This record gives sequence, structure tokens and C-alpha cells, in this order.
Amino acid sequence: MTAGPITDTSADAVRRRALRQMRTVATSLLVLAAVVFVLTLHKDGFLGYVNAGAEASMVGAMADWFAVTALFRHPLGLPIPHTALIPRRKDDIGHSLEEFVGENFLAEEVLRERIAVVQPALRIGNWLAEETNARALVDEASTVAAAALSRVRDDHIAELVNDVLVPRLAEEPIAPLLGGALEGALADNLHRGVVDLALVELHDWLAANQDTVTDVLGERAPWWIPPALRDPAAARIHVEIVRWVADIRDDPSHRARLALDKMLGELAHDLQHDPATQERAEQFKHRLLKHPQVIATSIDLWDAFRRALTSALRDDDSALRARLVEEATRFGGRLQTDAGLRDRLQAVAADAVVYVVKRYGKEATAVITHTIERWDGREASRRIELHVGRDLQFIRINGTLVGGLVGVLIHAAAAVL
Repeated sequence: MTAGPITDTSADAVRRRALRQMRTVATSLLVLAAVVFVLTLHKDGFLGYVNAGAEASMVGAMADWFAVTALFRHPLGLPIPHTALIPRRKDDIGHSLEEFVGENFLAEEVLRERIAVVQPALRIGNWLAEETNARALVDEASTVAAAALSRVRDDHIAELVNDVLVPRLAEEPIAPLLGGALEGALADNLHRGVVDLALVELHDWLAANQDTVTDVLGERAPWWIPPALRDPAAARIHVEIVRWVADIRDDPSHRARLALDKMLGELAHDLQHDPATQERAEQFKHRLLKHPQVIATSIDLWDAFRRALTSALRDDDSALRARLVEEATRFGGRLQTDAGLRDRLQAVAADAVVYVVKRYGKEATAVITHTIERWDGREASRRIELHVGRDLQFIRINGTLVGGLVGVLIHAAAAVL
């Protein structure tokens, strides 16, 4: 498969001028050697040495011109064997170049050594430690994140919940998961904060809504209690309820708290080991997942979260962005001072790079072969010559000069002998 001509860039134009200049220099030396040879032909003495040097210079120049030209085209257009090597063997060159890059530049030891030399973690730390840089990073990341959040539509969330999350939750047994989570929370006393908050709120509500509580108690009182006794009794019951809730709130070892801890502990155990409890939990899970309000609630929660997060990300003076800048700067400072953290991060980075290269390196280096295969032979030769042809002209120049020197030496040796 061949590709059309490749458009030259401004850099290619510079390379072309440099190549043309060096060709002119090399050819001028050949012409100069030819002129000197003609002028000193059949001369003796010193001019004989000059003539021998000029003759050898022409031979060296022509030989090296042939060698350089044979790489890219047939010299003088003649189909001489083993010439025009690049147009004829460009595909082999592409494969060889691909193997060379893969074996010498993408080898695991080379990548790890280069990462160790570059020390990306330290460089990132030095950069992030500057608050201006950390703020620039947070600003850019916030802009991208806000734009990404704004592109997530409600139907995307509905599809995610309905097609991915709900089926997955339906398949996954929920009881052992809930039991393990509850057991861990009880072991770490994480539930105490929830209980304390609930008790504080309940006490404050009961104290502030005496009329509501007494009305409910009065409505629930037996019909045979006289109205004259009903209201004082309800008021007394309200006072005792408020006092009882206050006692539970203020006493971490209250028997009601202990009873709640015991009940939650038994529930955590039953969720993990009791088949009947597990079955009830699964039935409740399936009823909940089949309820149409699940998707609507998920969308509402997502919308609320997205609006709050997007607003915070777009506000230059928001507490979220200020905290992100502070954390980024602090992380940069840690990278500067904590050698252990740097080593761990660089090890992770090296492992990631090696993994990516091992998994996708072949596809990456194959771009070299595929690109060269798509080139026409003459186009490939032209582009390679454009990049290396200027340096190759020095071979012609050196051949002219070295050939002349060797010619003089040979002539001197012949004269001595």
C-alpha cells in the first residue's frame, strides 16, 4: 500500500537547502581534483606528486559518490545490482528499525533506569510545592472536571443504575456484606456518633414540641380515662420521655444504649450466619431494587451532587478549590522531603510504564513499520535522504581528501622504490 506525497514542512525546506549546499561542496572538490589532474598531467617532480594526488582524489570522490548515491537511487539511472537499496528494501529497513527501537529503547531495564535518573516524583514535588503551580493545576483540573460533569445527562445515570448497578446488586448477596460492615462499625464504635446525633435531635424535638407530643398521647389514651386526667397524664408522660431521652443521651453506659449495641451485634451476626435473616434481607433488597423510585431517587441525588460540585469547581474562591490547592501544595512538600514516598511512587510509575510498554509497546513500534510500508519507495528514499543526506556528503568530501593523500603517499613510495 502506498501513500501520496508527504507535504514538506518549513524544517524540510531548511534541510533541503543544507543538503544542496553540501552536495555542491562535494561536487566542487571533485571538479577541482579533475582540473588539477588535467593541468598537471605528464608532469614530473613536485607536480607529479600533485597529479598523483589529484588522480587518487577523483577515484576516491567517484567511489564515495557511487556508494552514497547507491543508497537512495540507481547511479546515473543504471540498474546496477545492489543499488537503490532504500527504495528496494524500505520494508526490511522499517522492520529492522522497529526491532531496534523495541529492543534498545523500550527494554524494561532501560525504562526503569531512565525513570530512576529522571526522578519524576521529585520534579513533581518541586513543581507542586510552589503554590502558583498548584493553583494552576487545580484551576485546570477544575475546569475540565466541571465540563465533564456538565456533559453527564440524566439518561446516562438512569442507564447506569438500571443496566449496571441494579442487576449487579440483584446478583450480589447483600446480607453478608451488610453484616460484615455492621460488625466492623460496631467494633470501631462508629455507630456511637450516629446514636449520639439521633438522641440530641430527638431530645431537642421533644422539648420543642410538647403540644404535639401531648396531643398524640391524648389521642392514644384509653377512652375510659376522664378528660380531666388525660391532659395532665399526657403532660407528665412527655416530661418523663424527655428526661429518659436526656439520660440516654448523657450516659454512654446507659442500659438502653447497651441494649441497642446488643441488638445491633445480634443483627450483624444473623446477617452473616442465619439463613432466615439472610433470606429476609434478600427479599427486602429485591423489593427495594424493583421499586420505580430507585432510579428517580438516584437521578435526584446525582443532580444535587453535580450542582453542588460543579458550582464549587467553577467558583475561583470556593472552599473546595482552596482546599485542593492546599492539599496539592502539601503533597508537593511531602514529595520533596519524604524519600520513602518518592521511591514508592517512582516504583509504581516504573511498574506502570513497564506494564504499558509490555502490553502496547509492540503496537507502538509497529507504527514505524506501517508508516514506512505505506510510503512509496522513491518517497521513502527522498525523505530519508533529506534527513541524513547532508551528513553523508561528508563521506564524499573525506573520500576526496583522503584519496588525494593516499595517492601522494603511493606515488612517493613508487618513486623511492
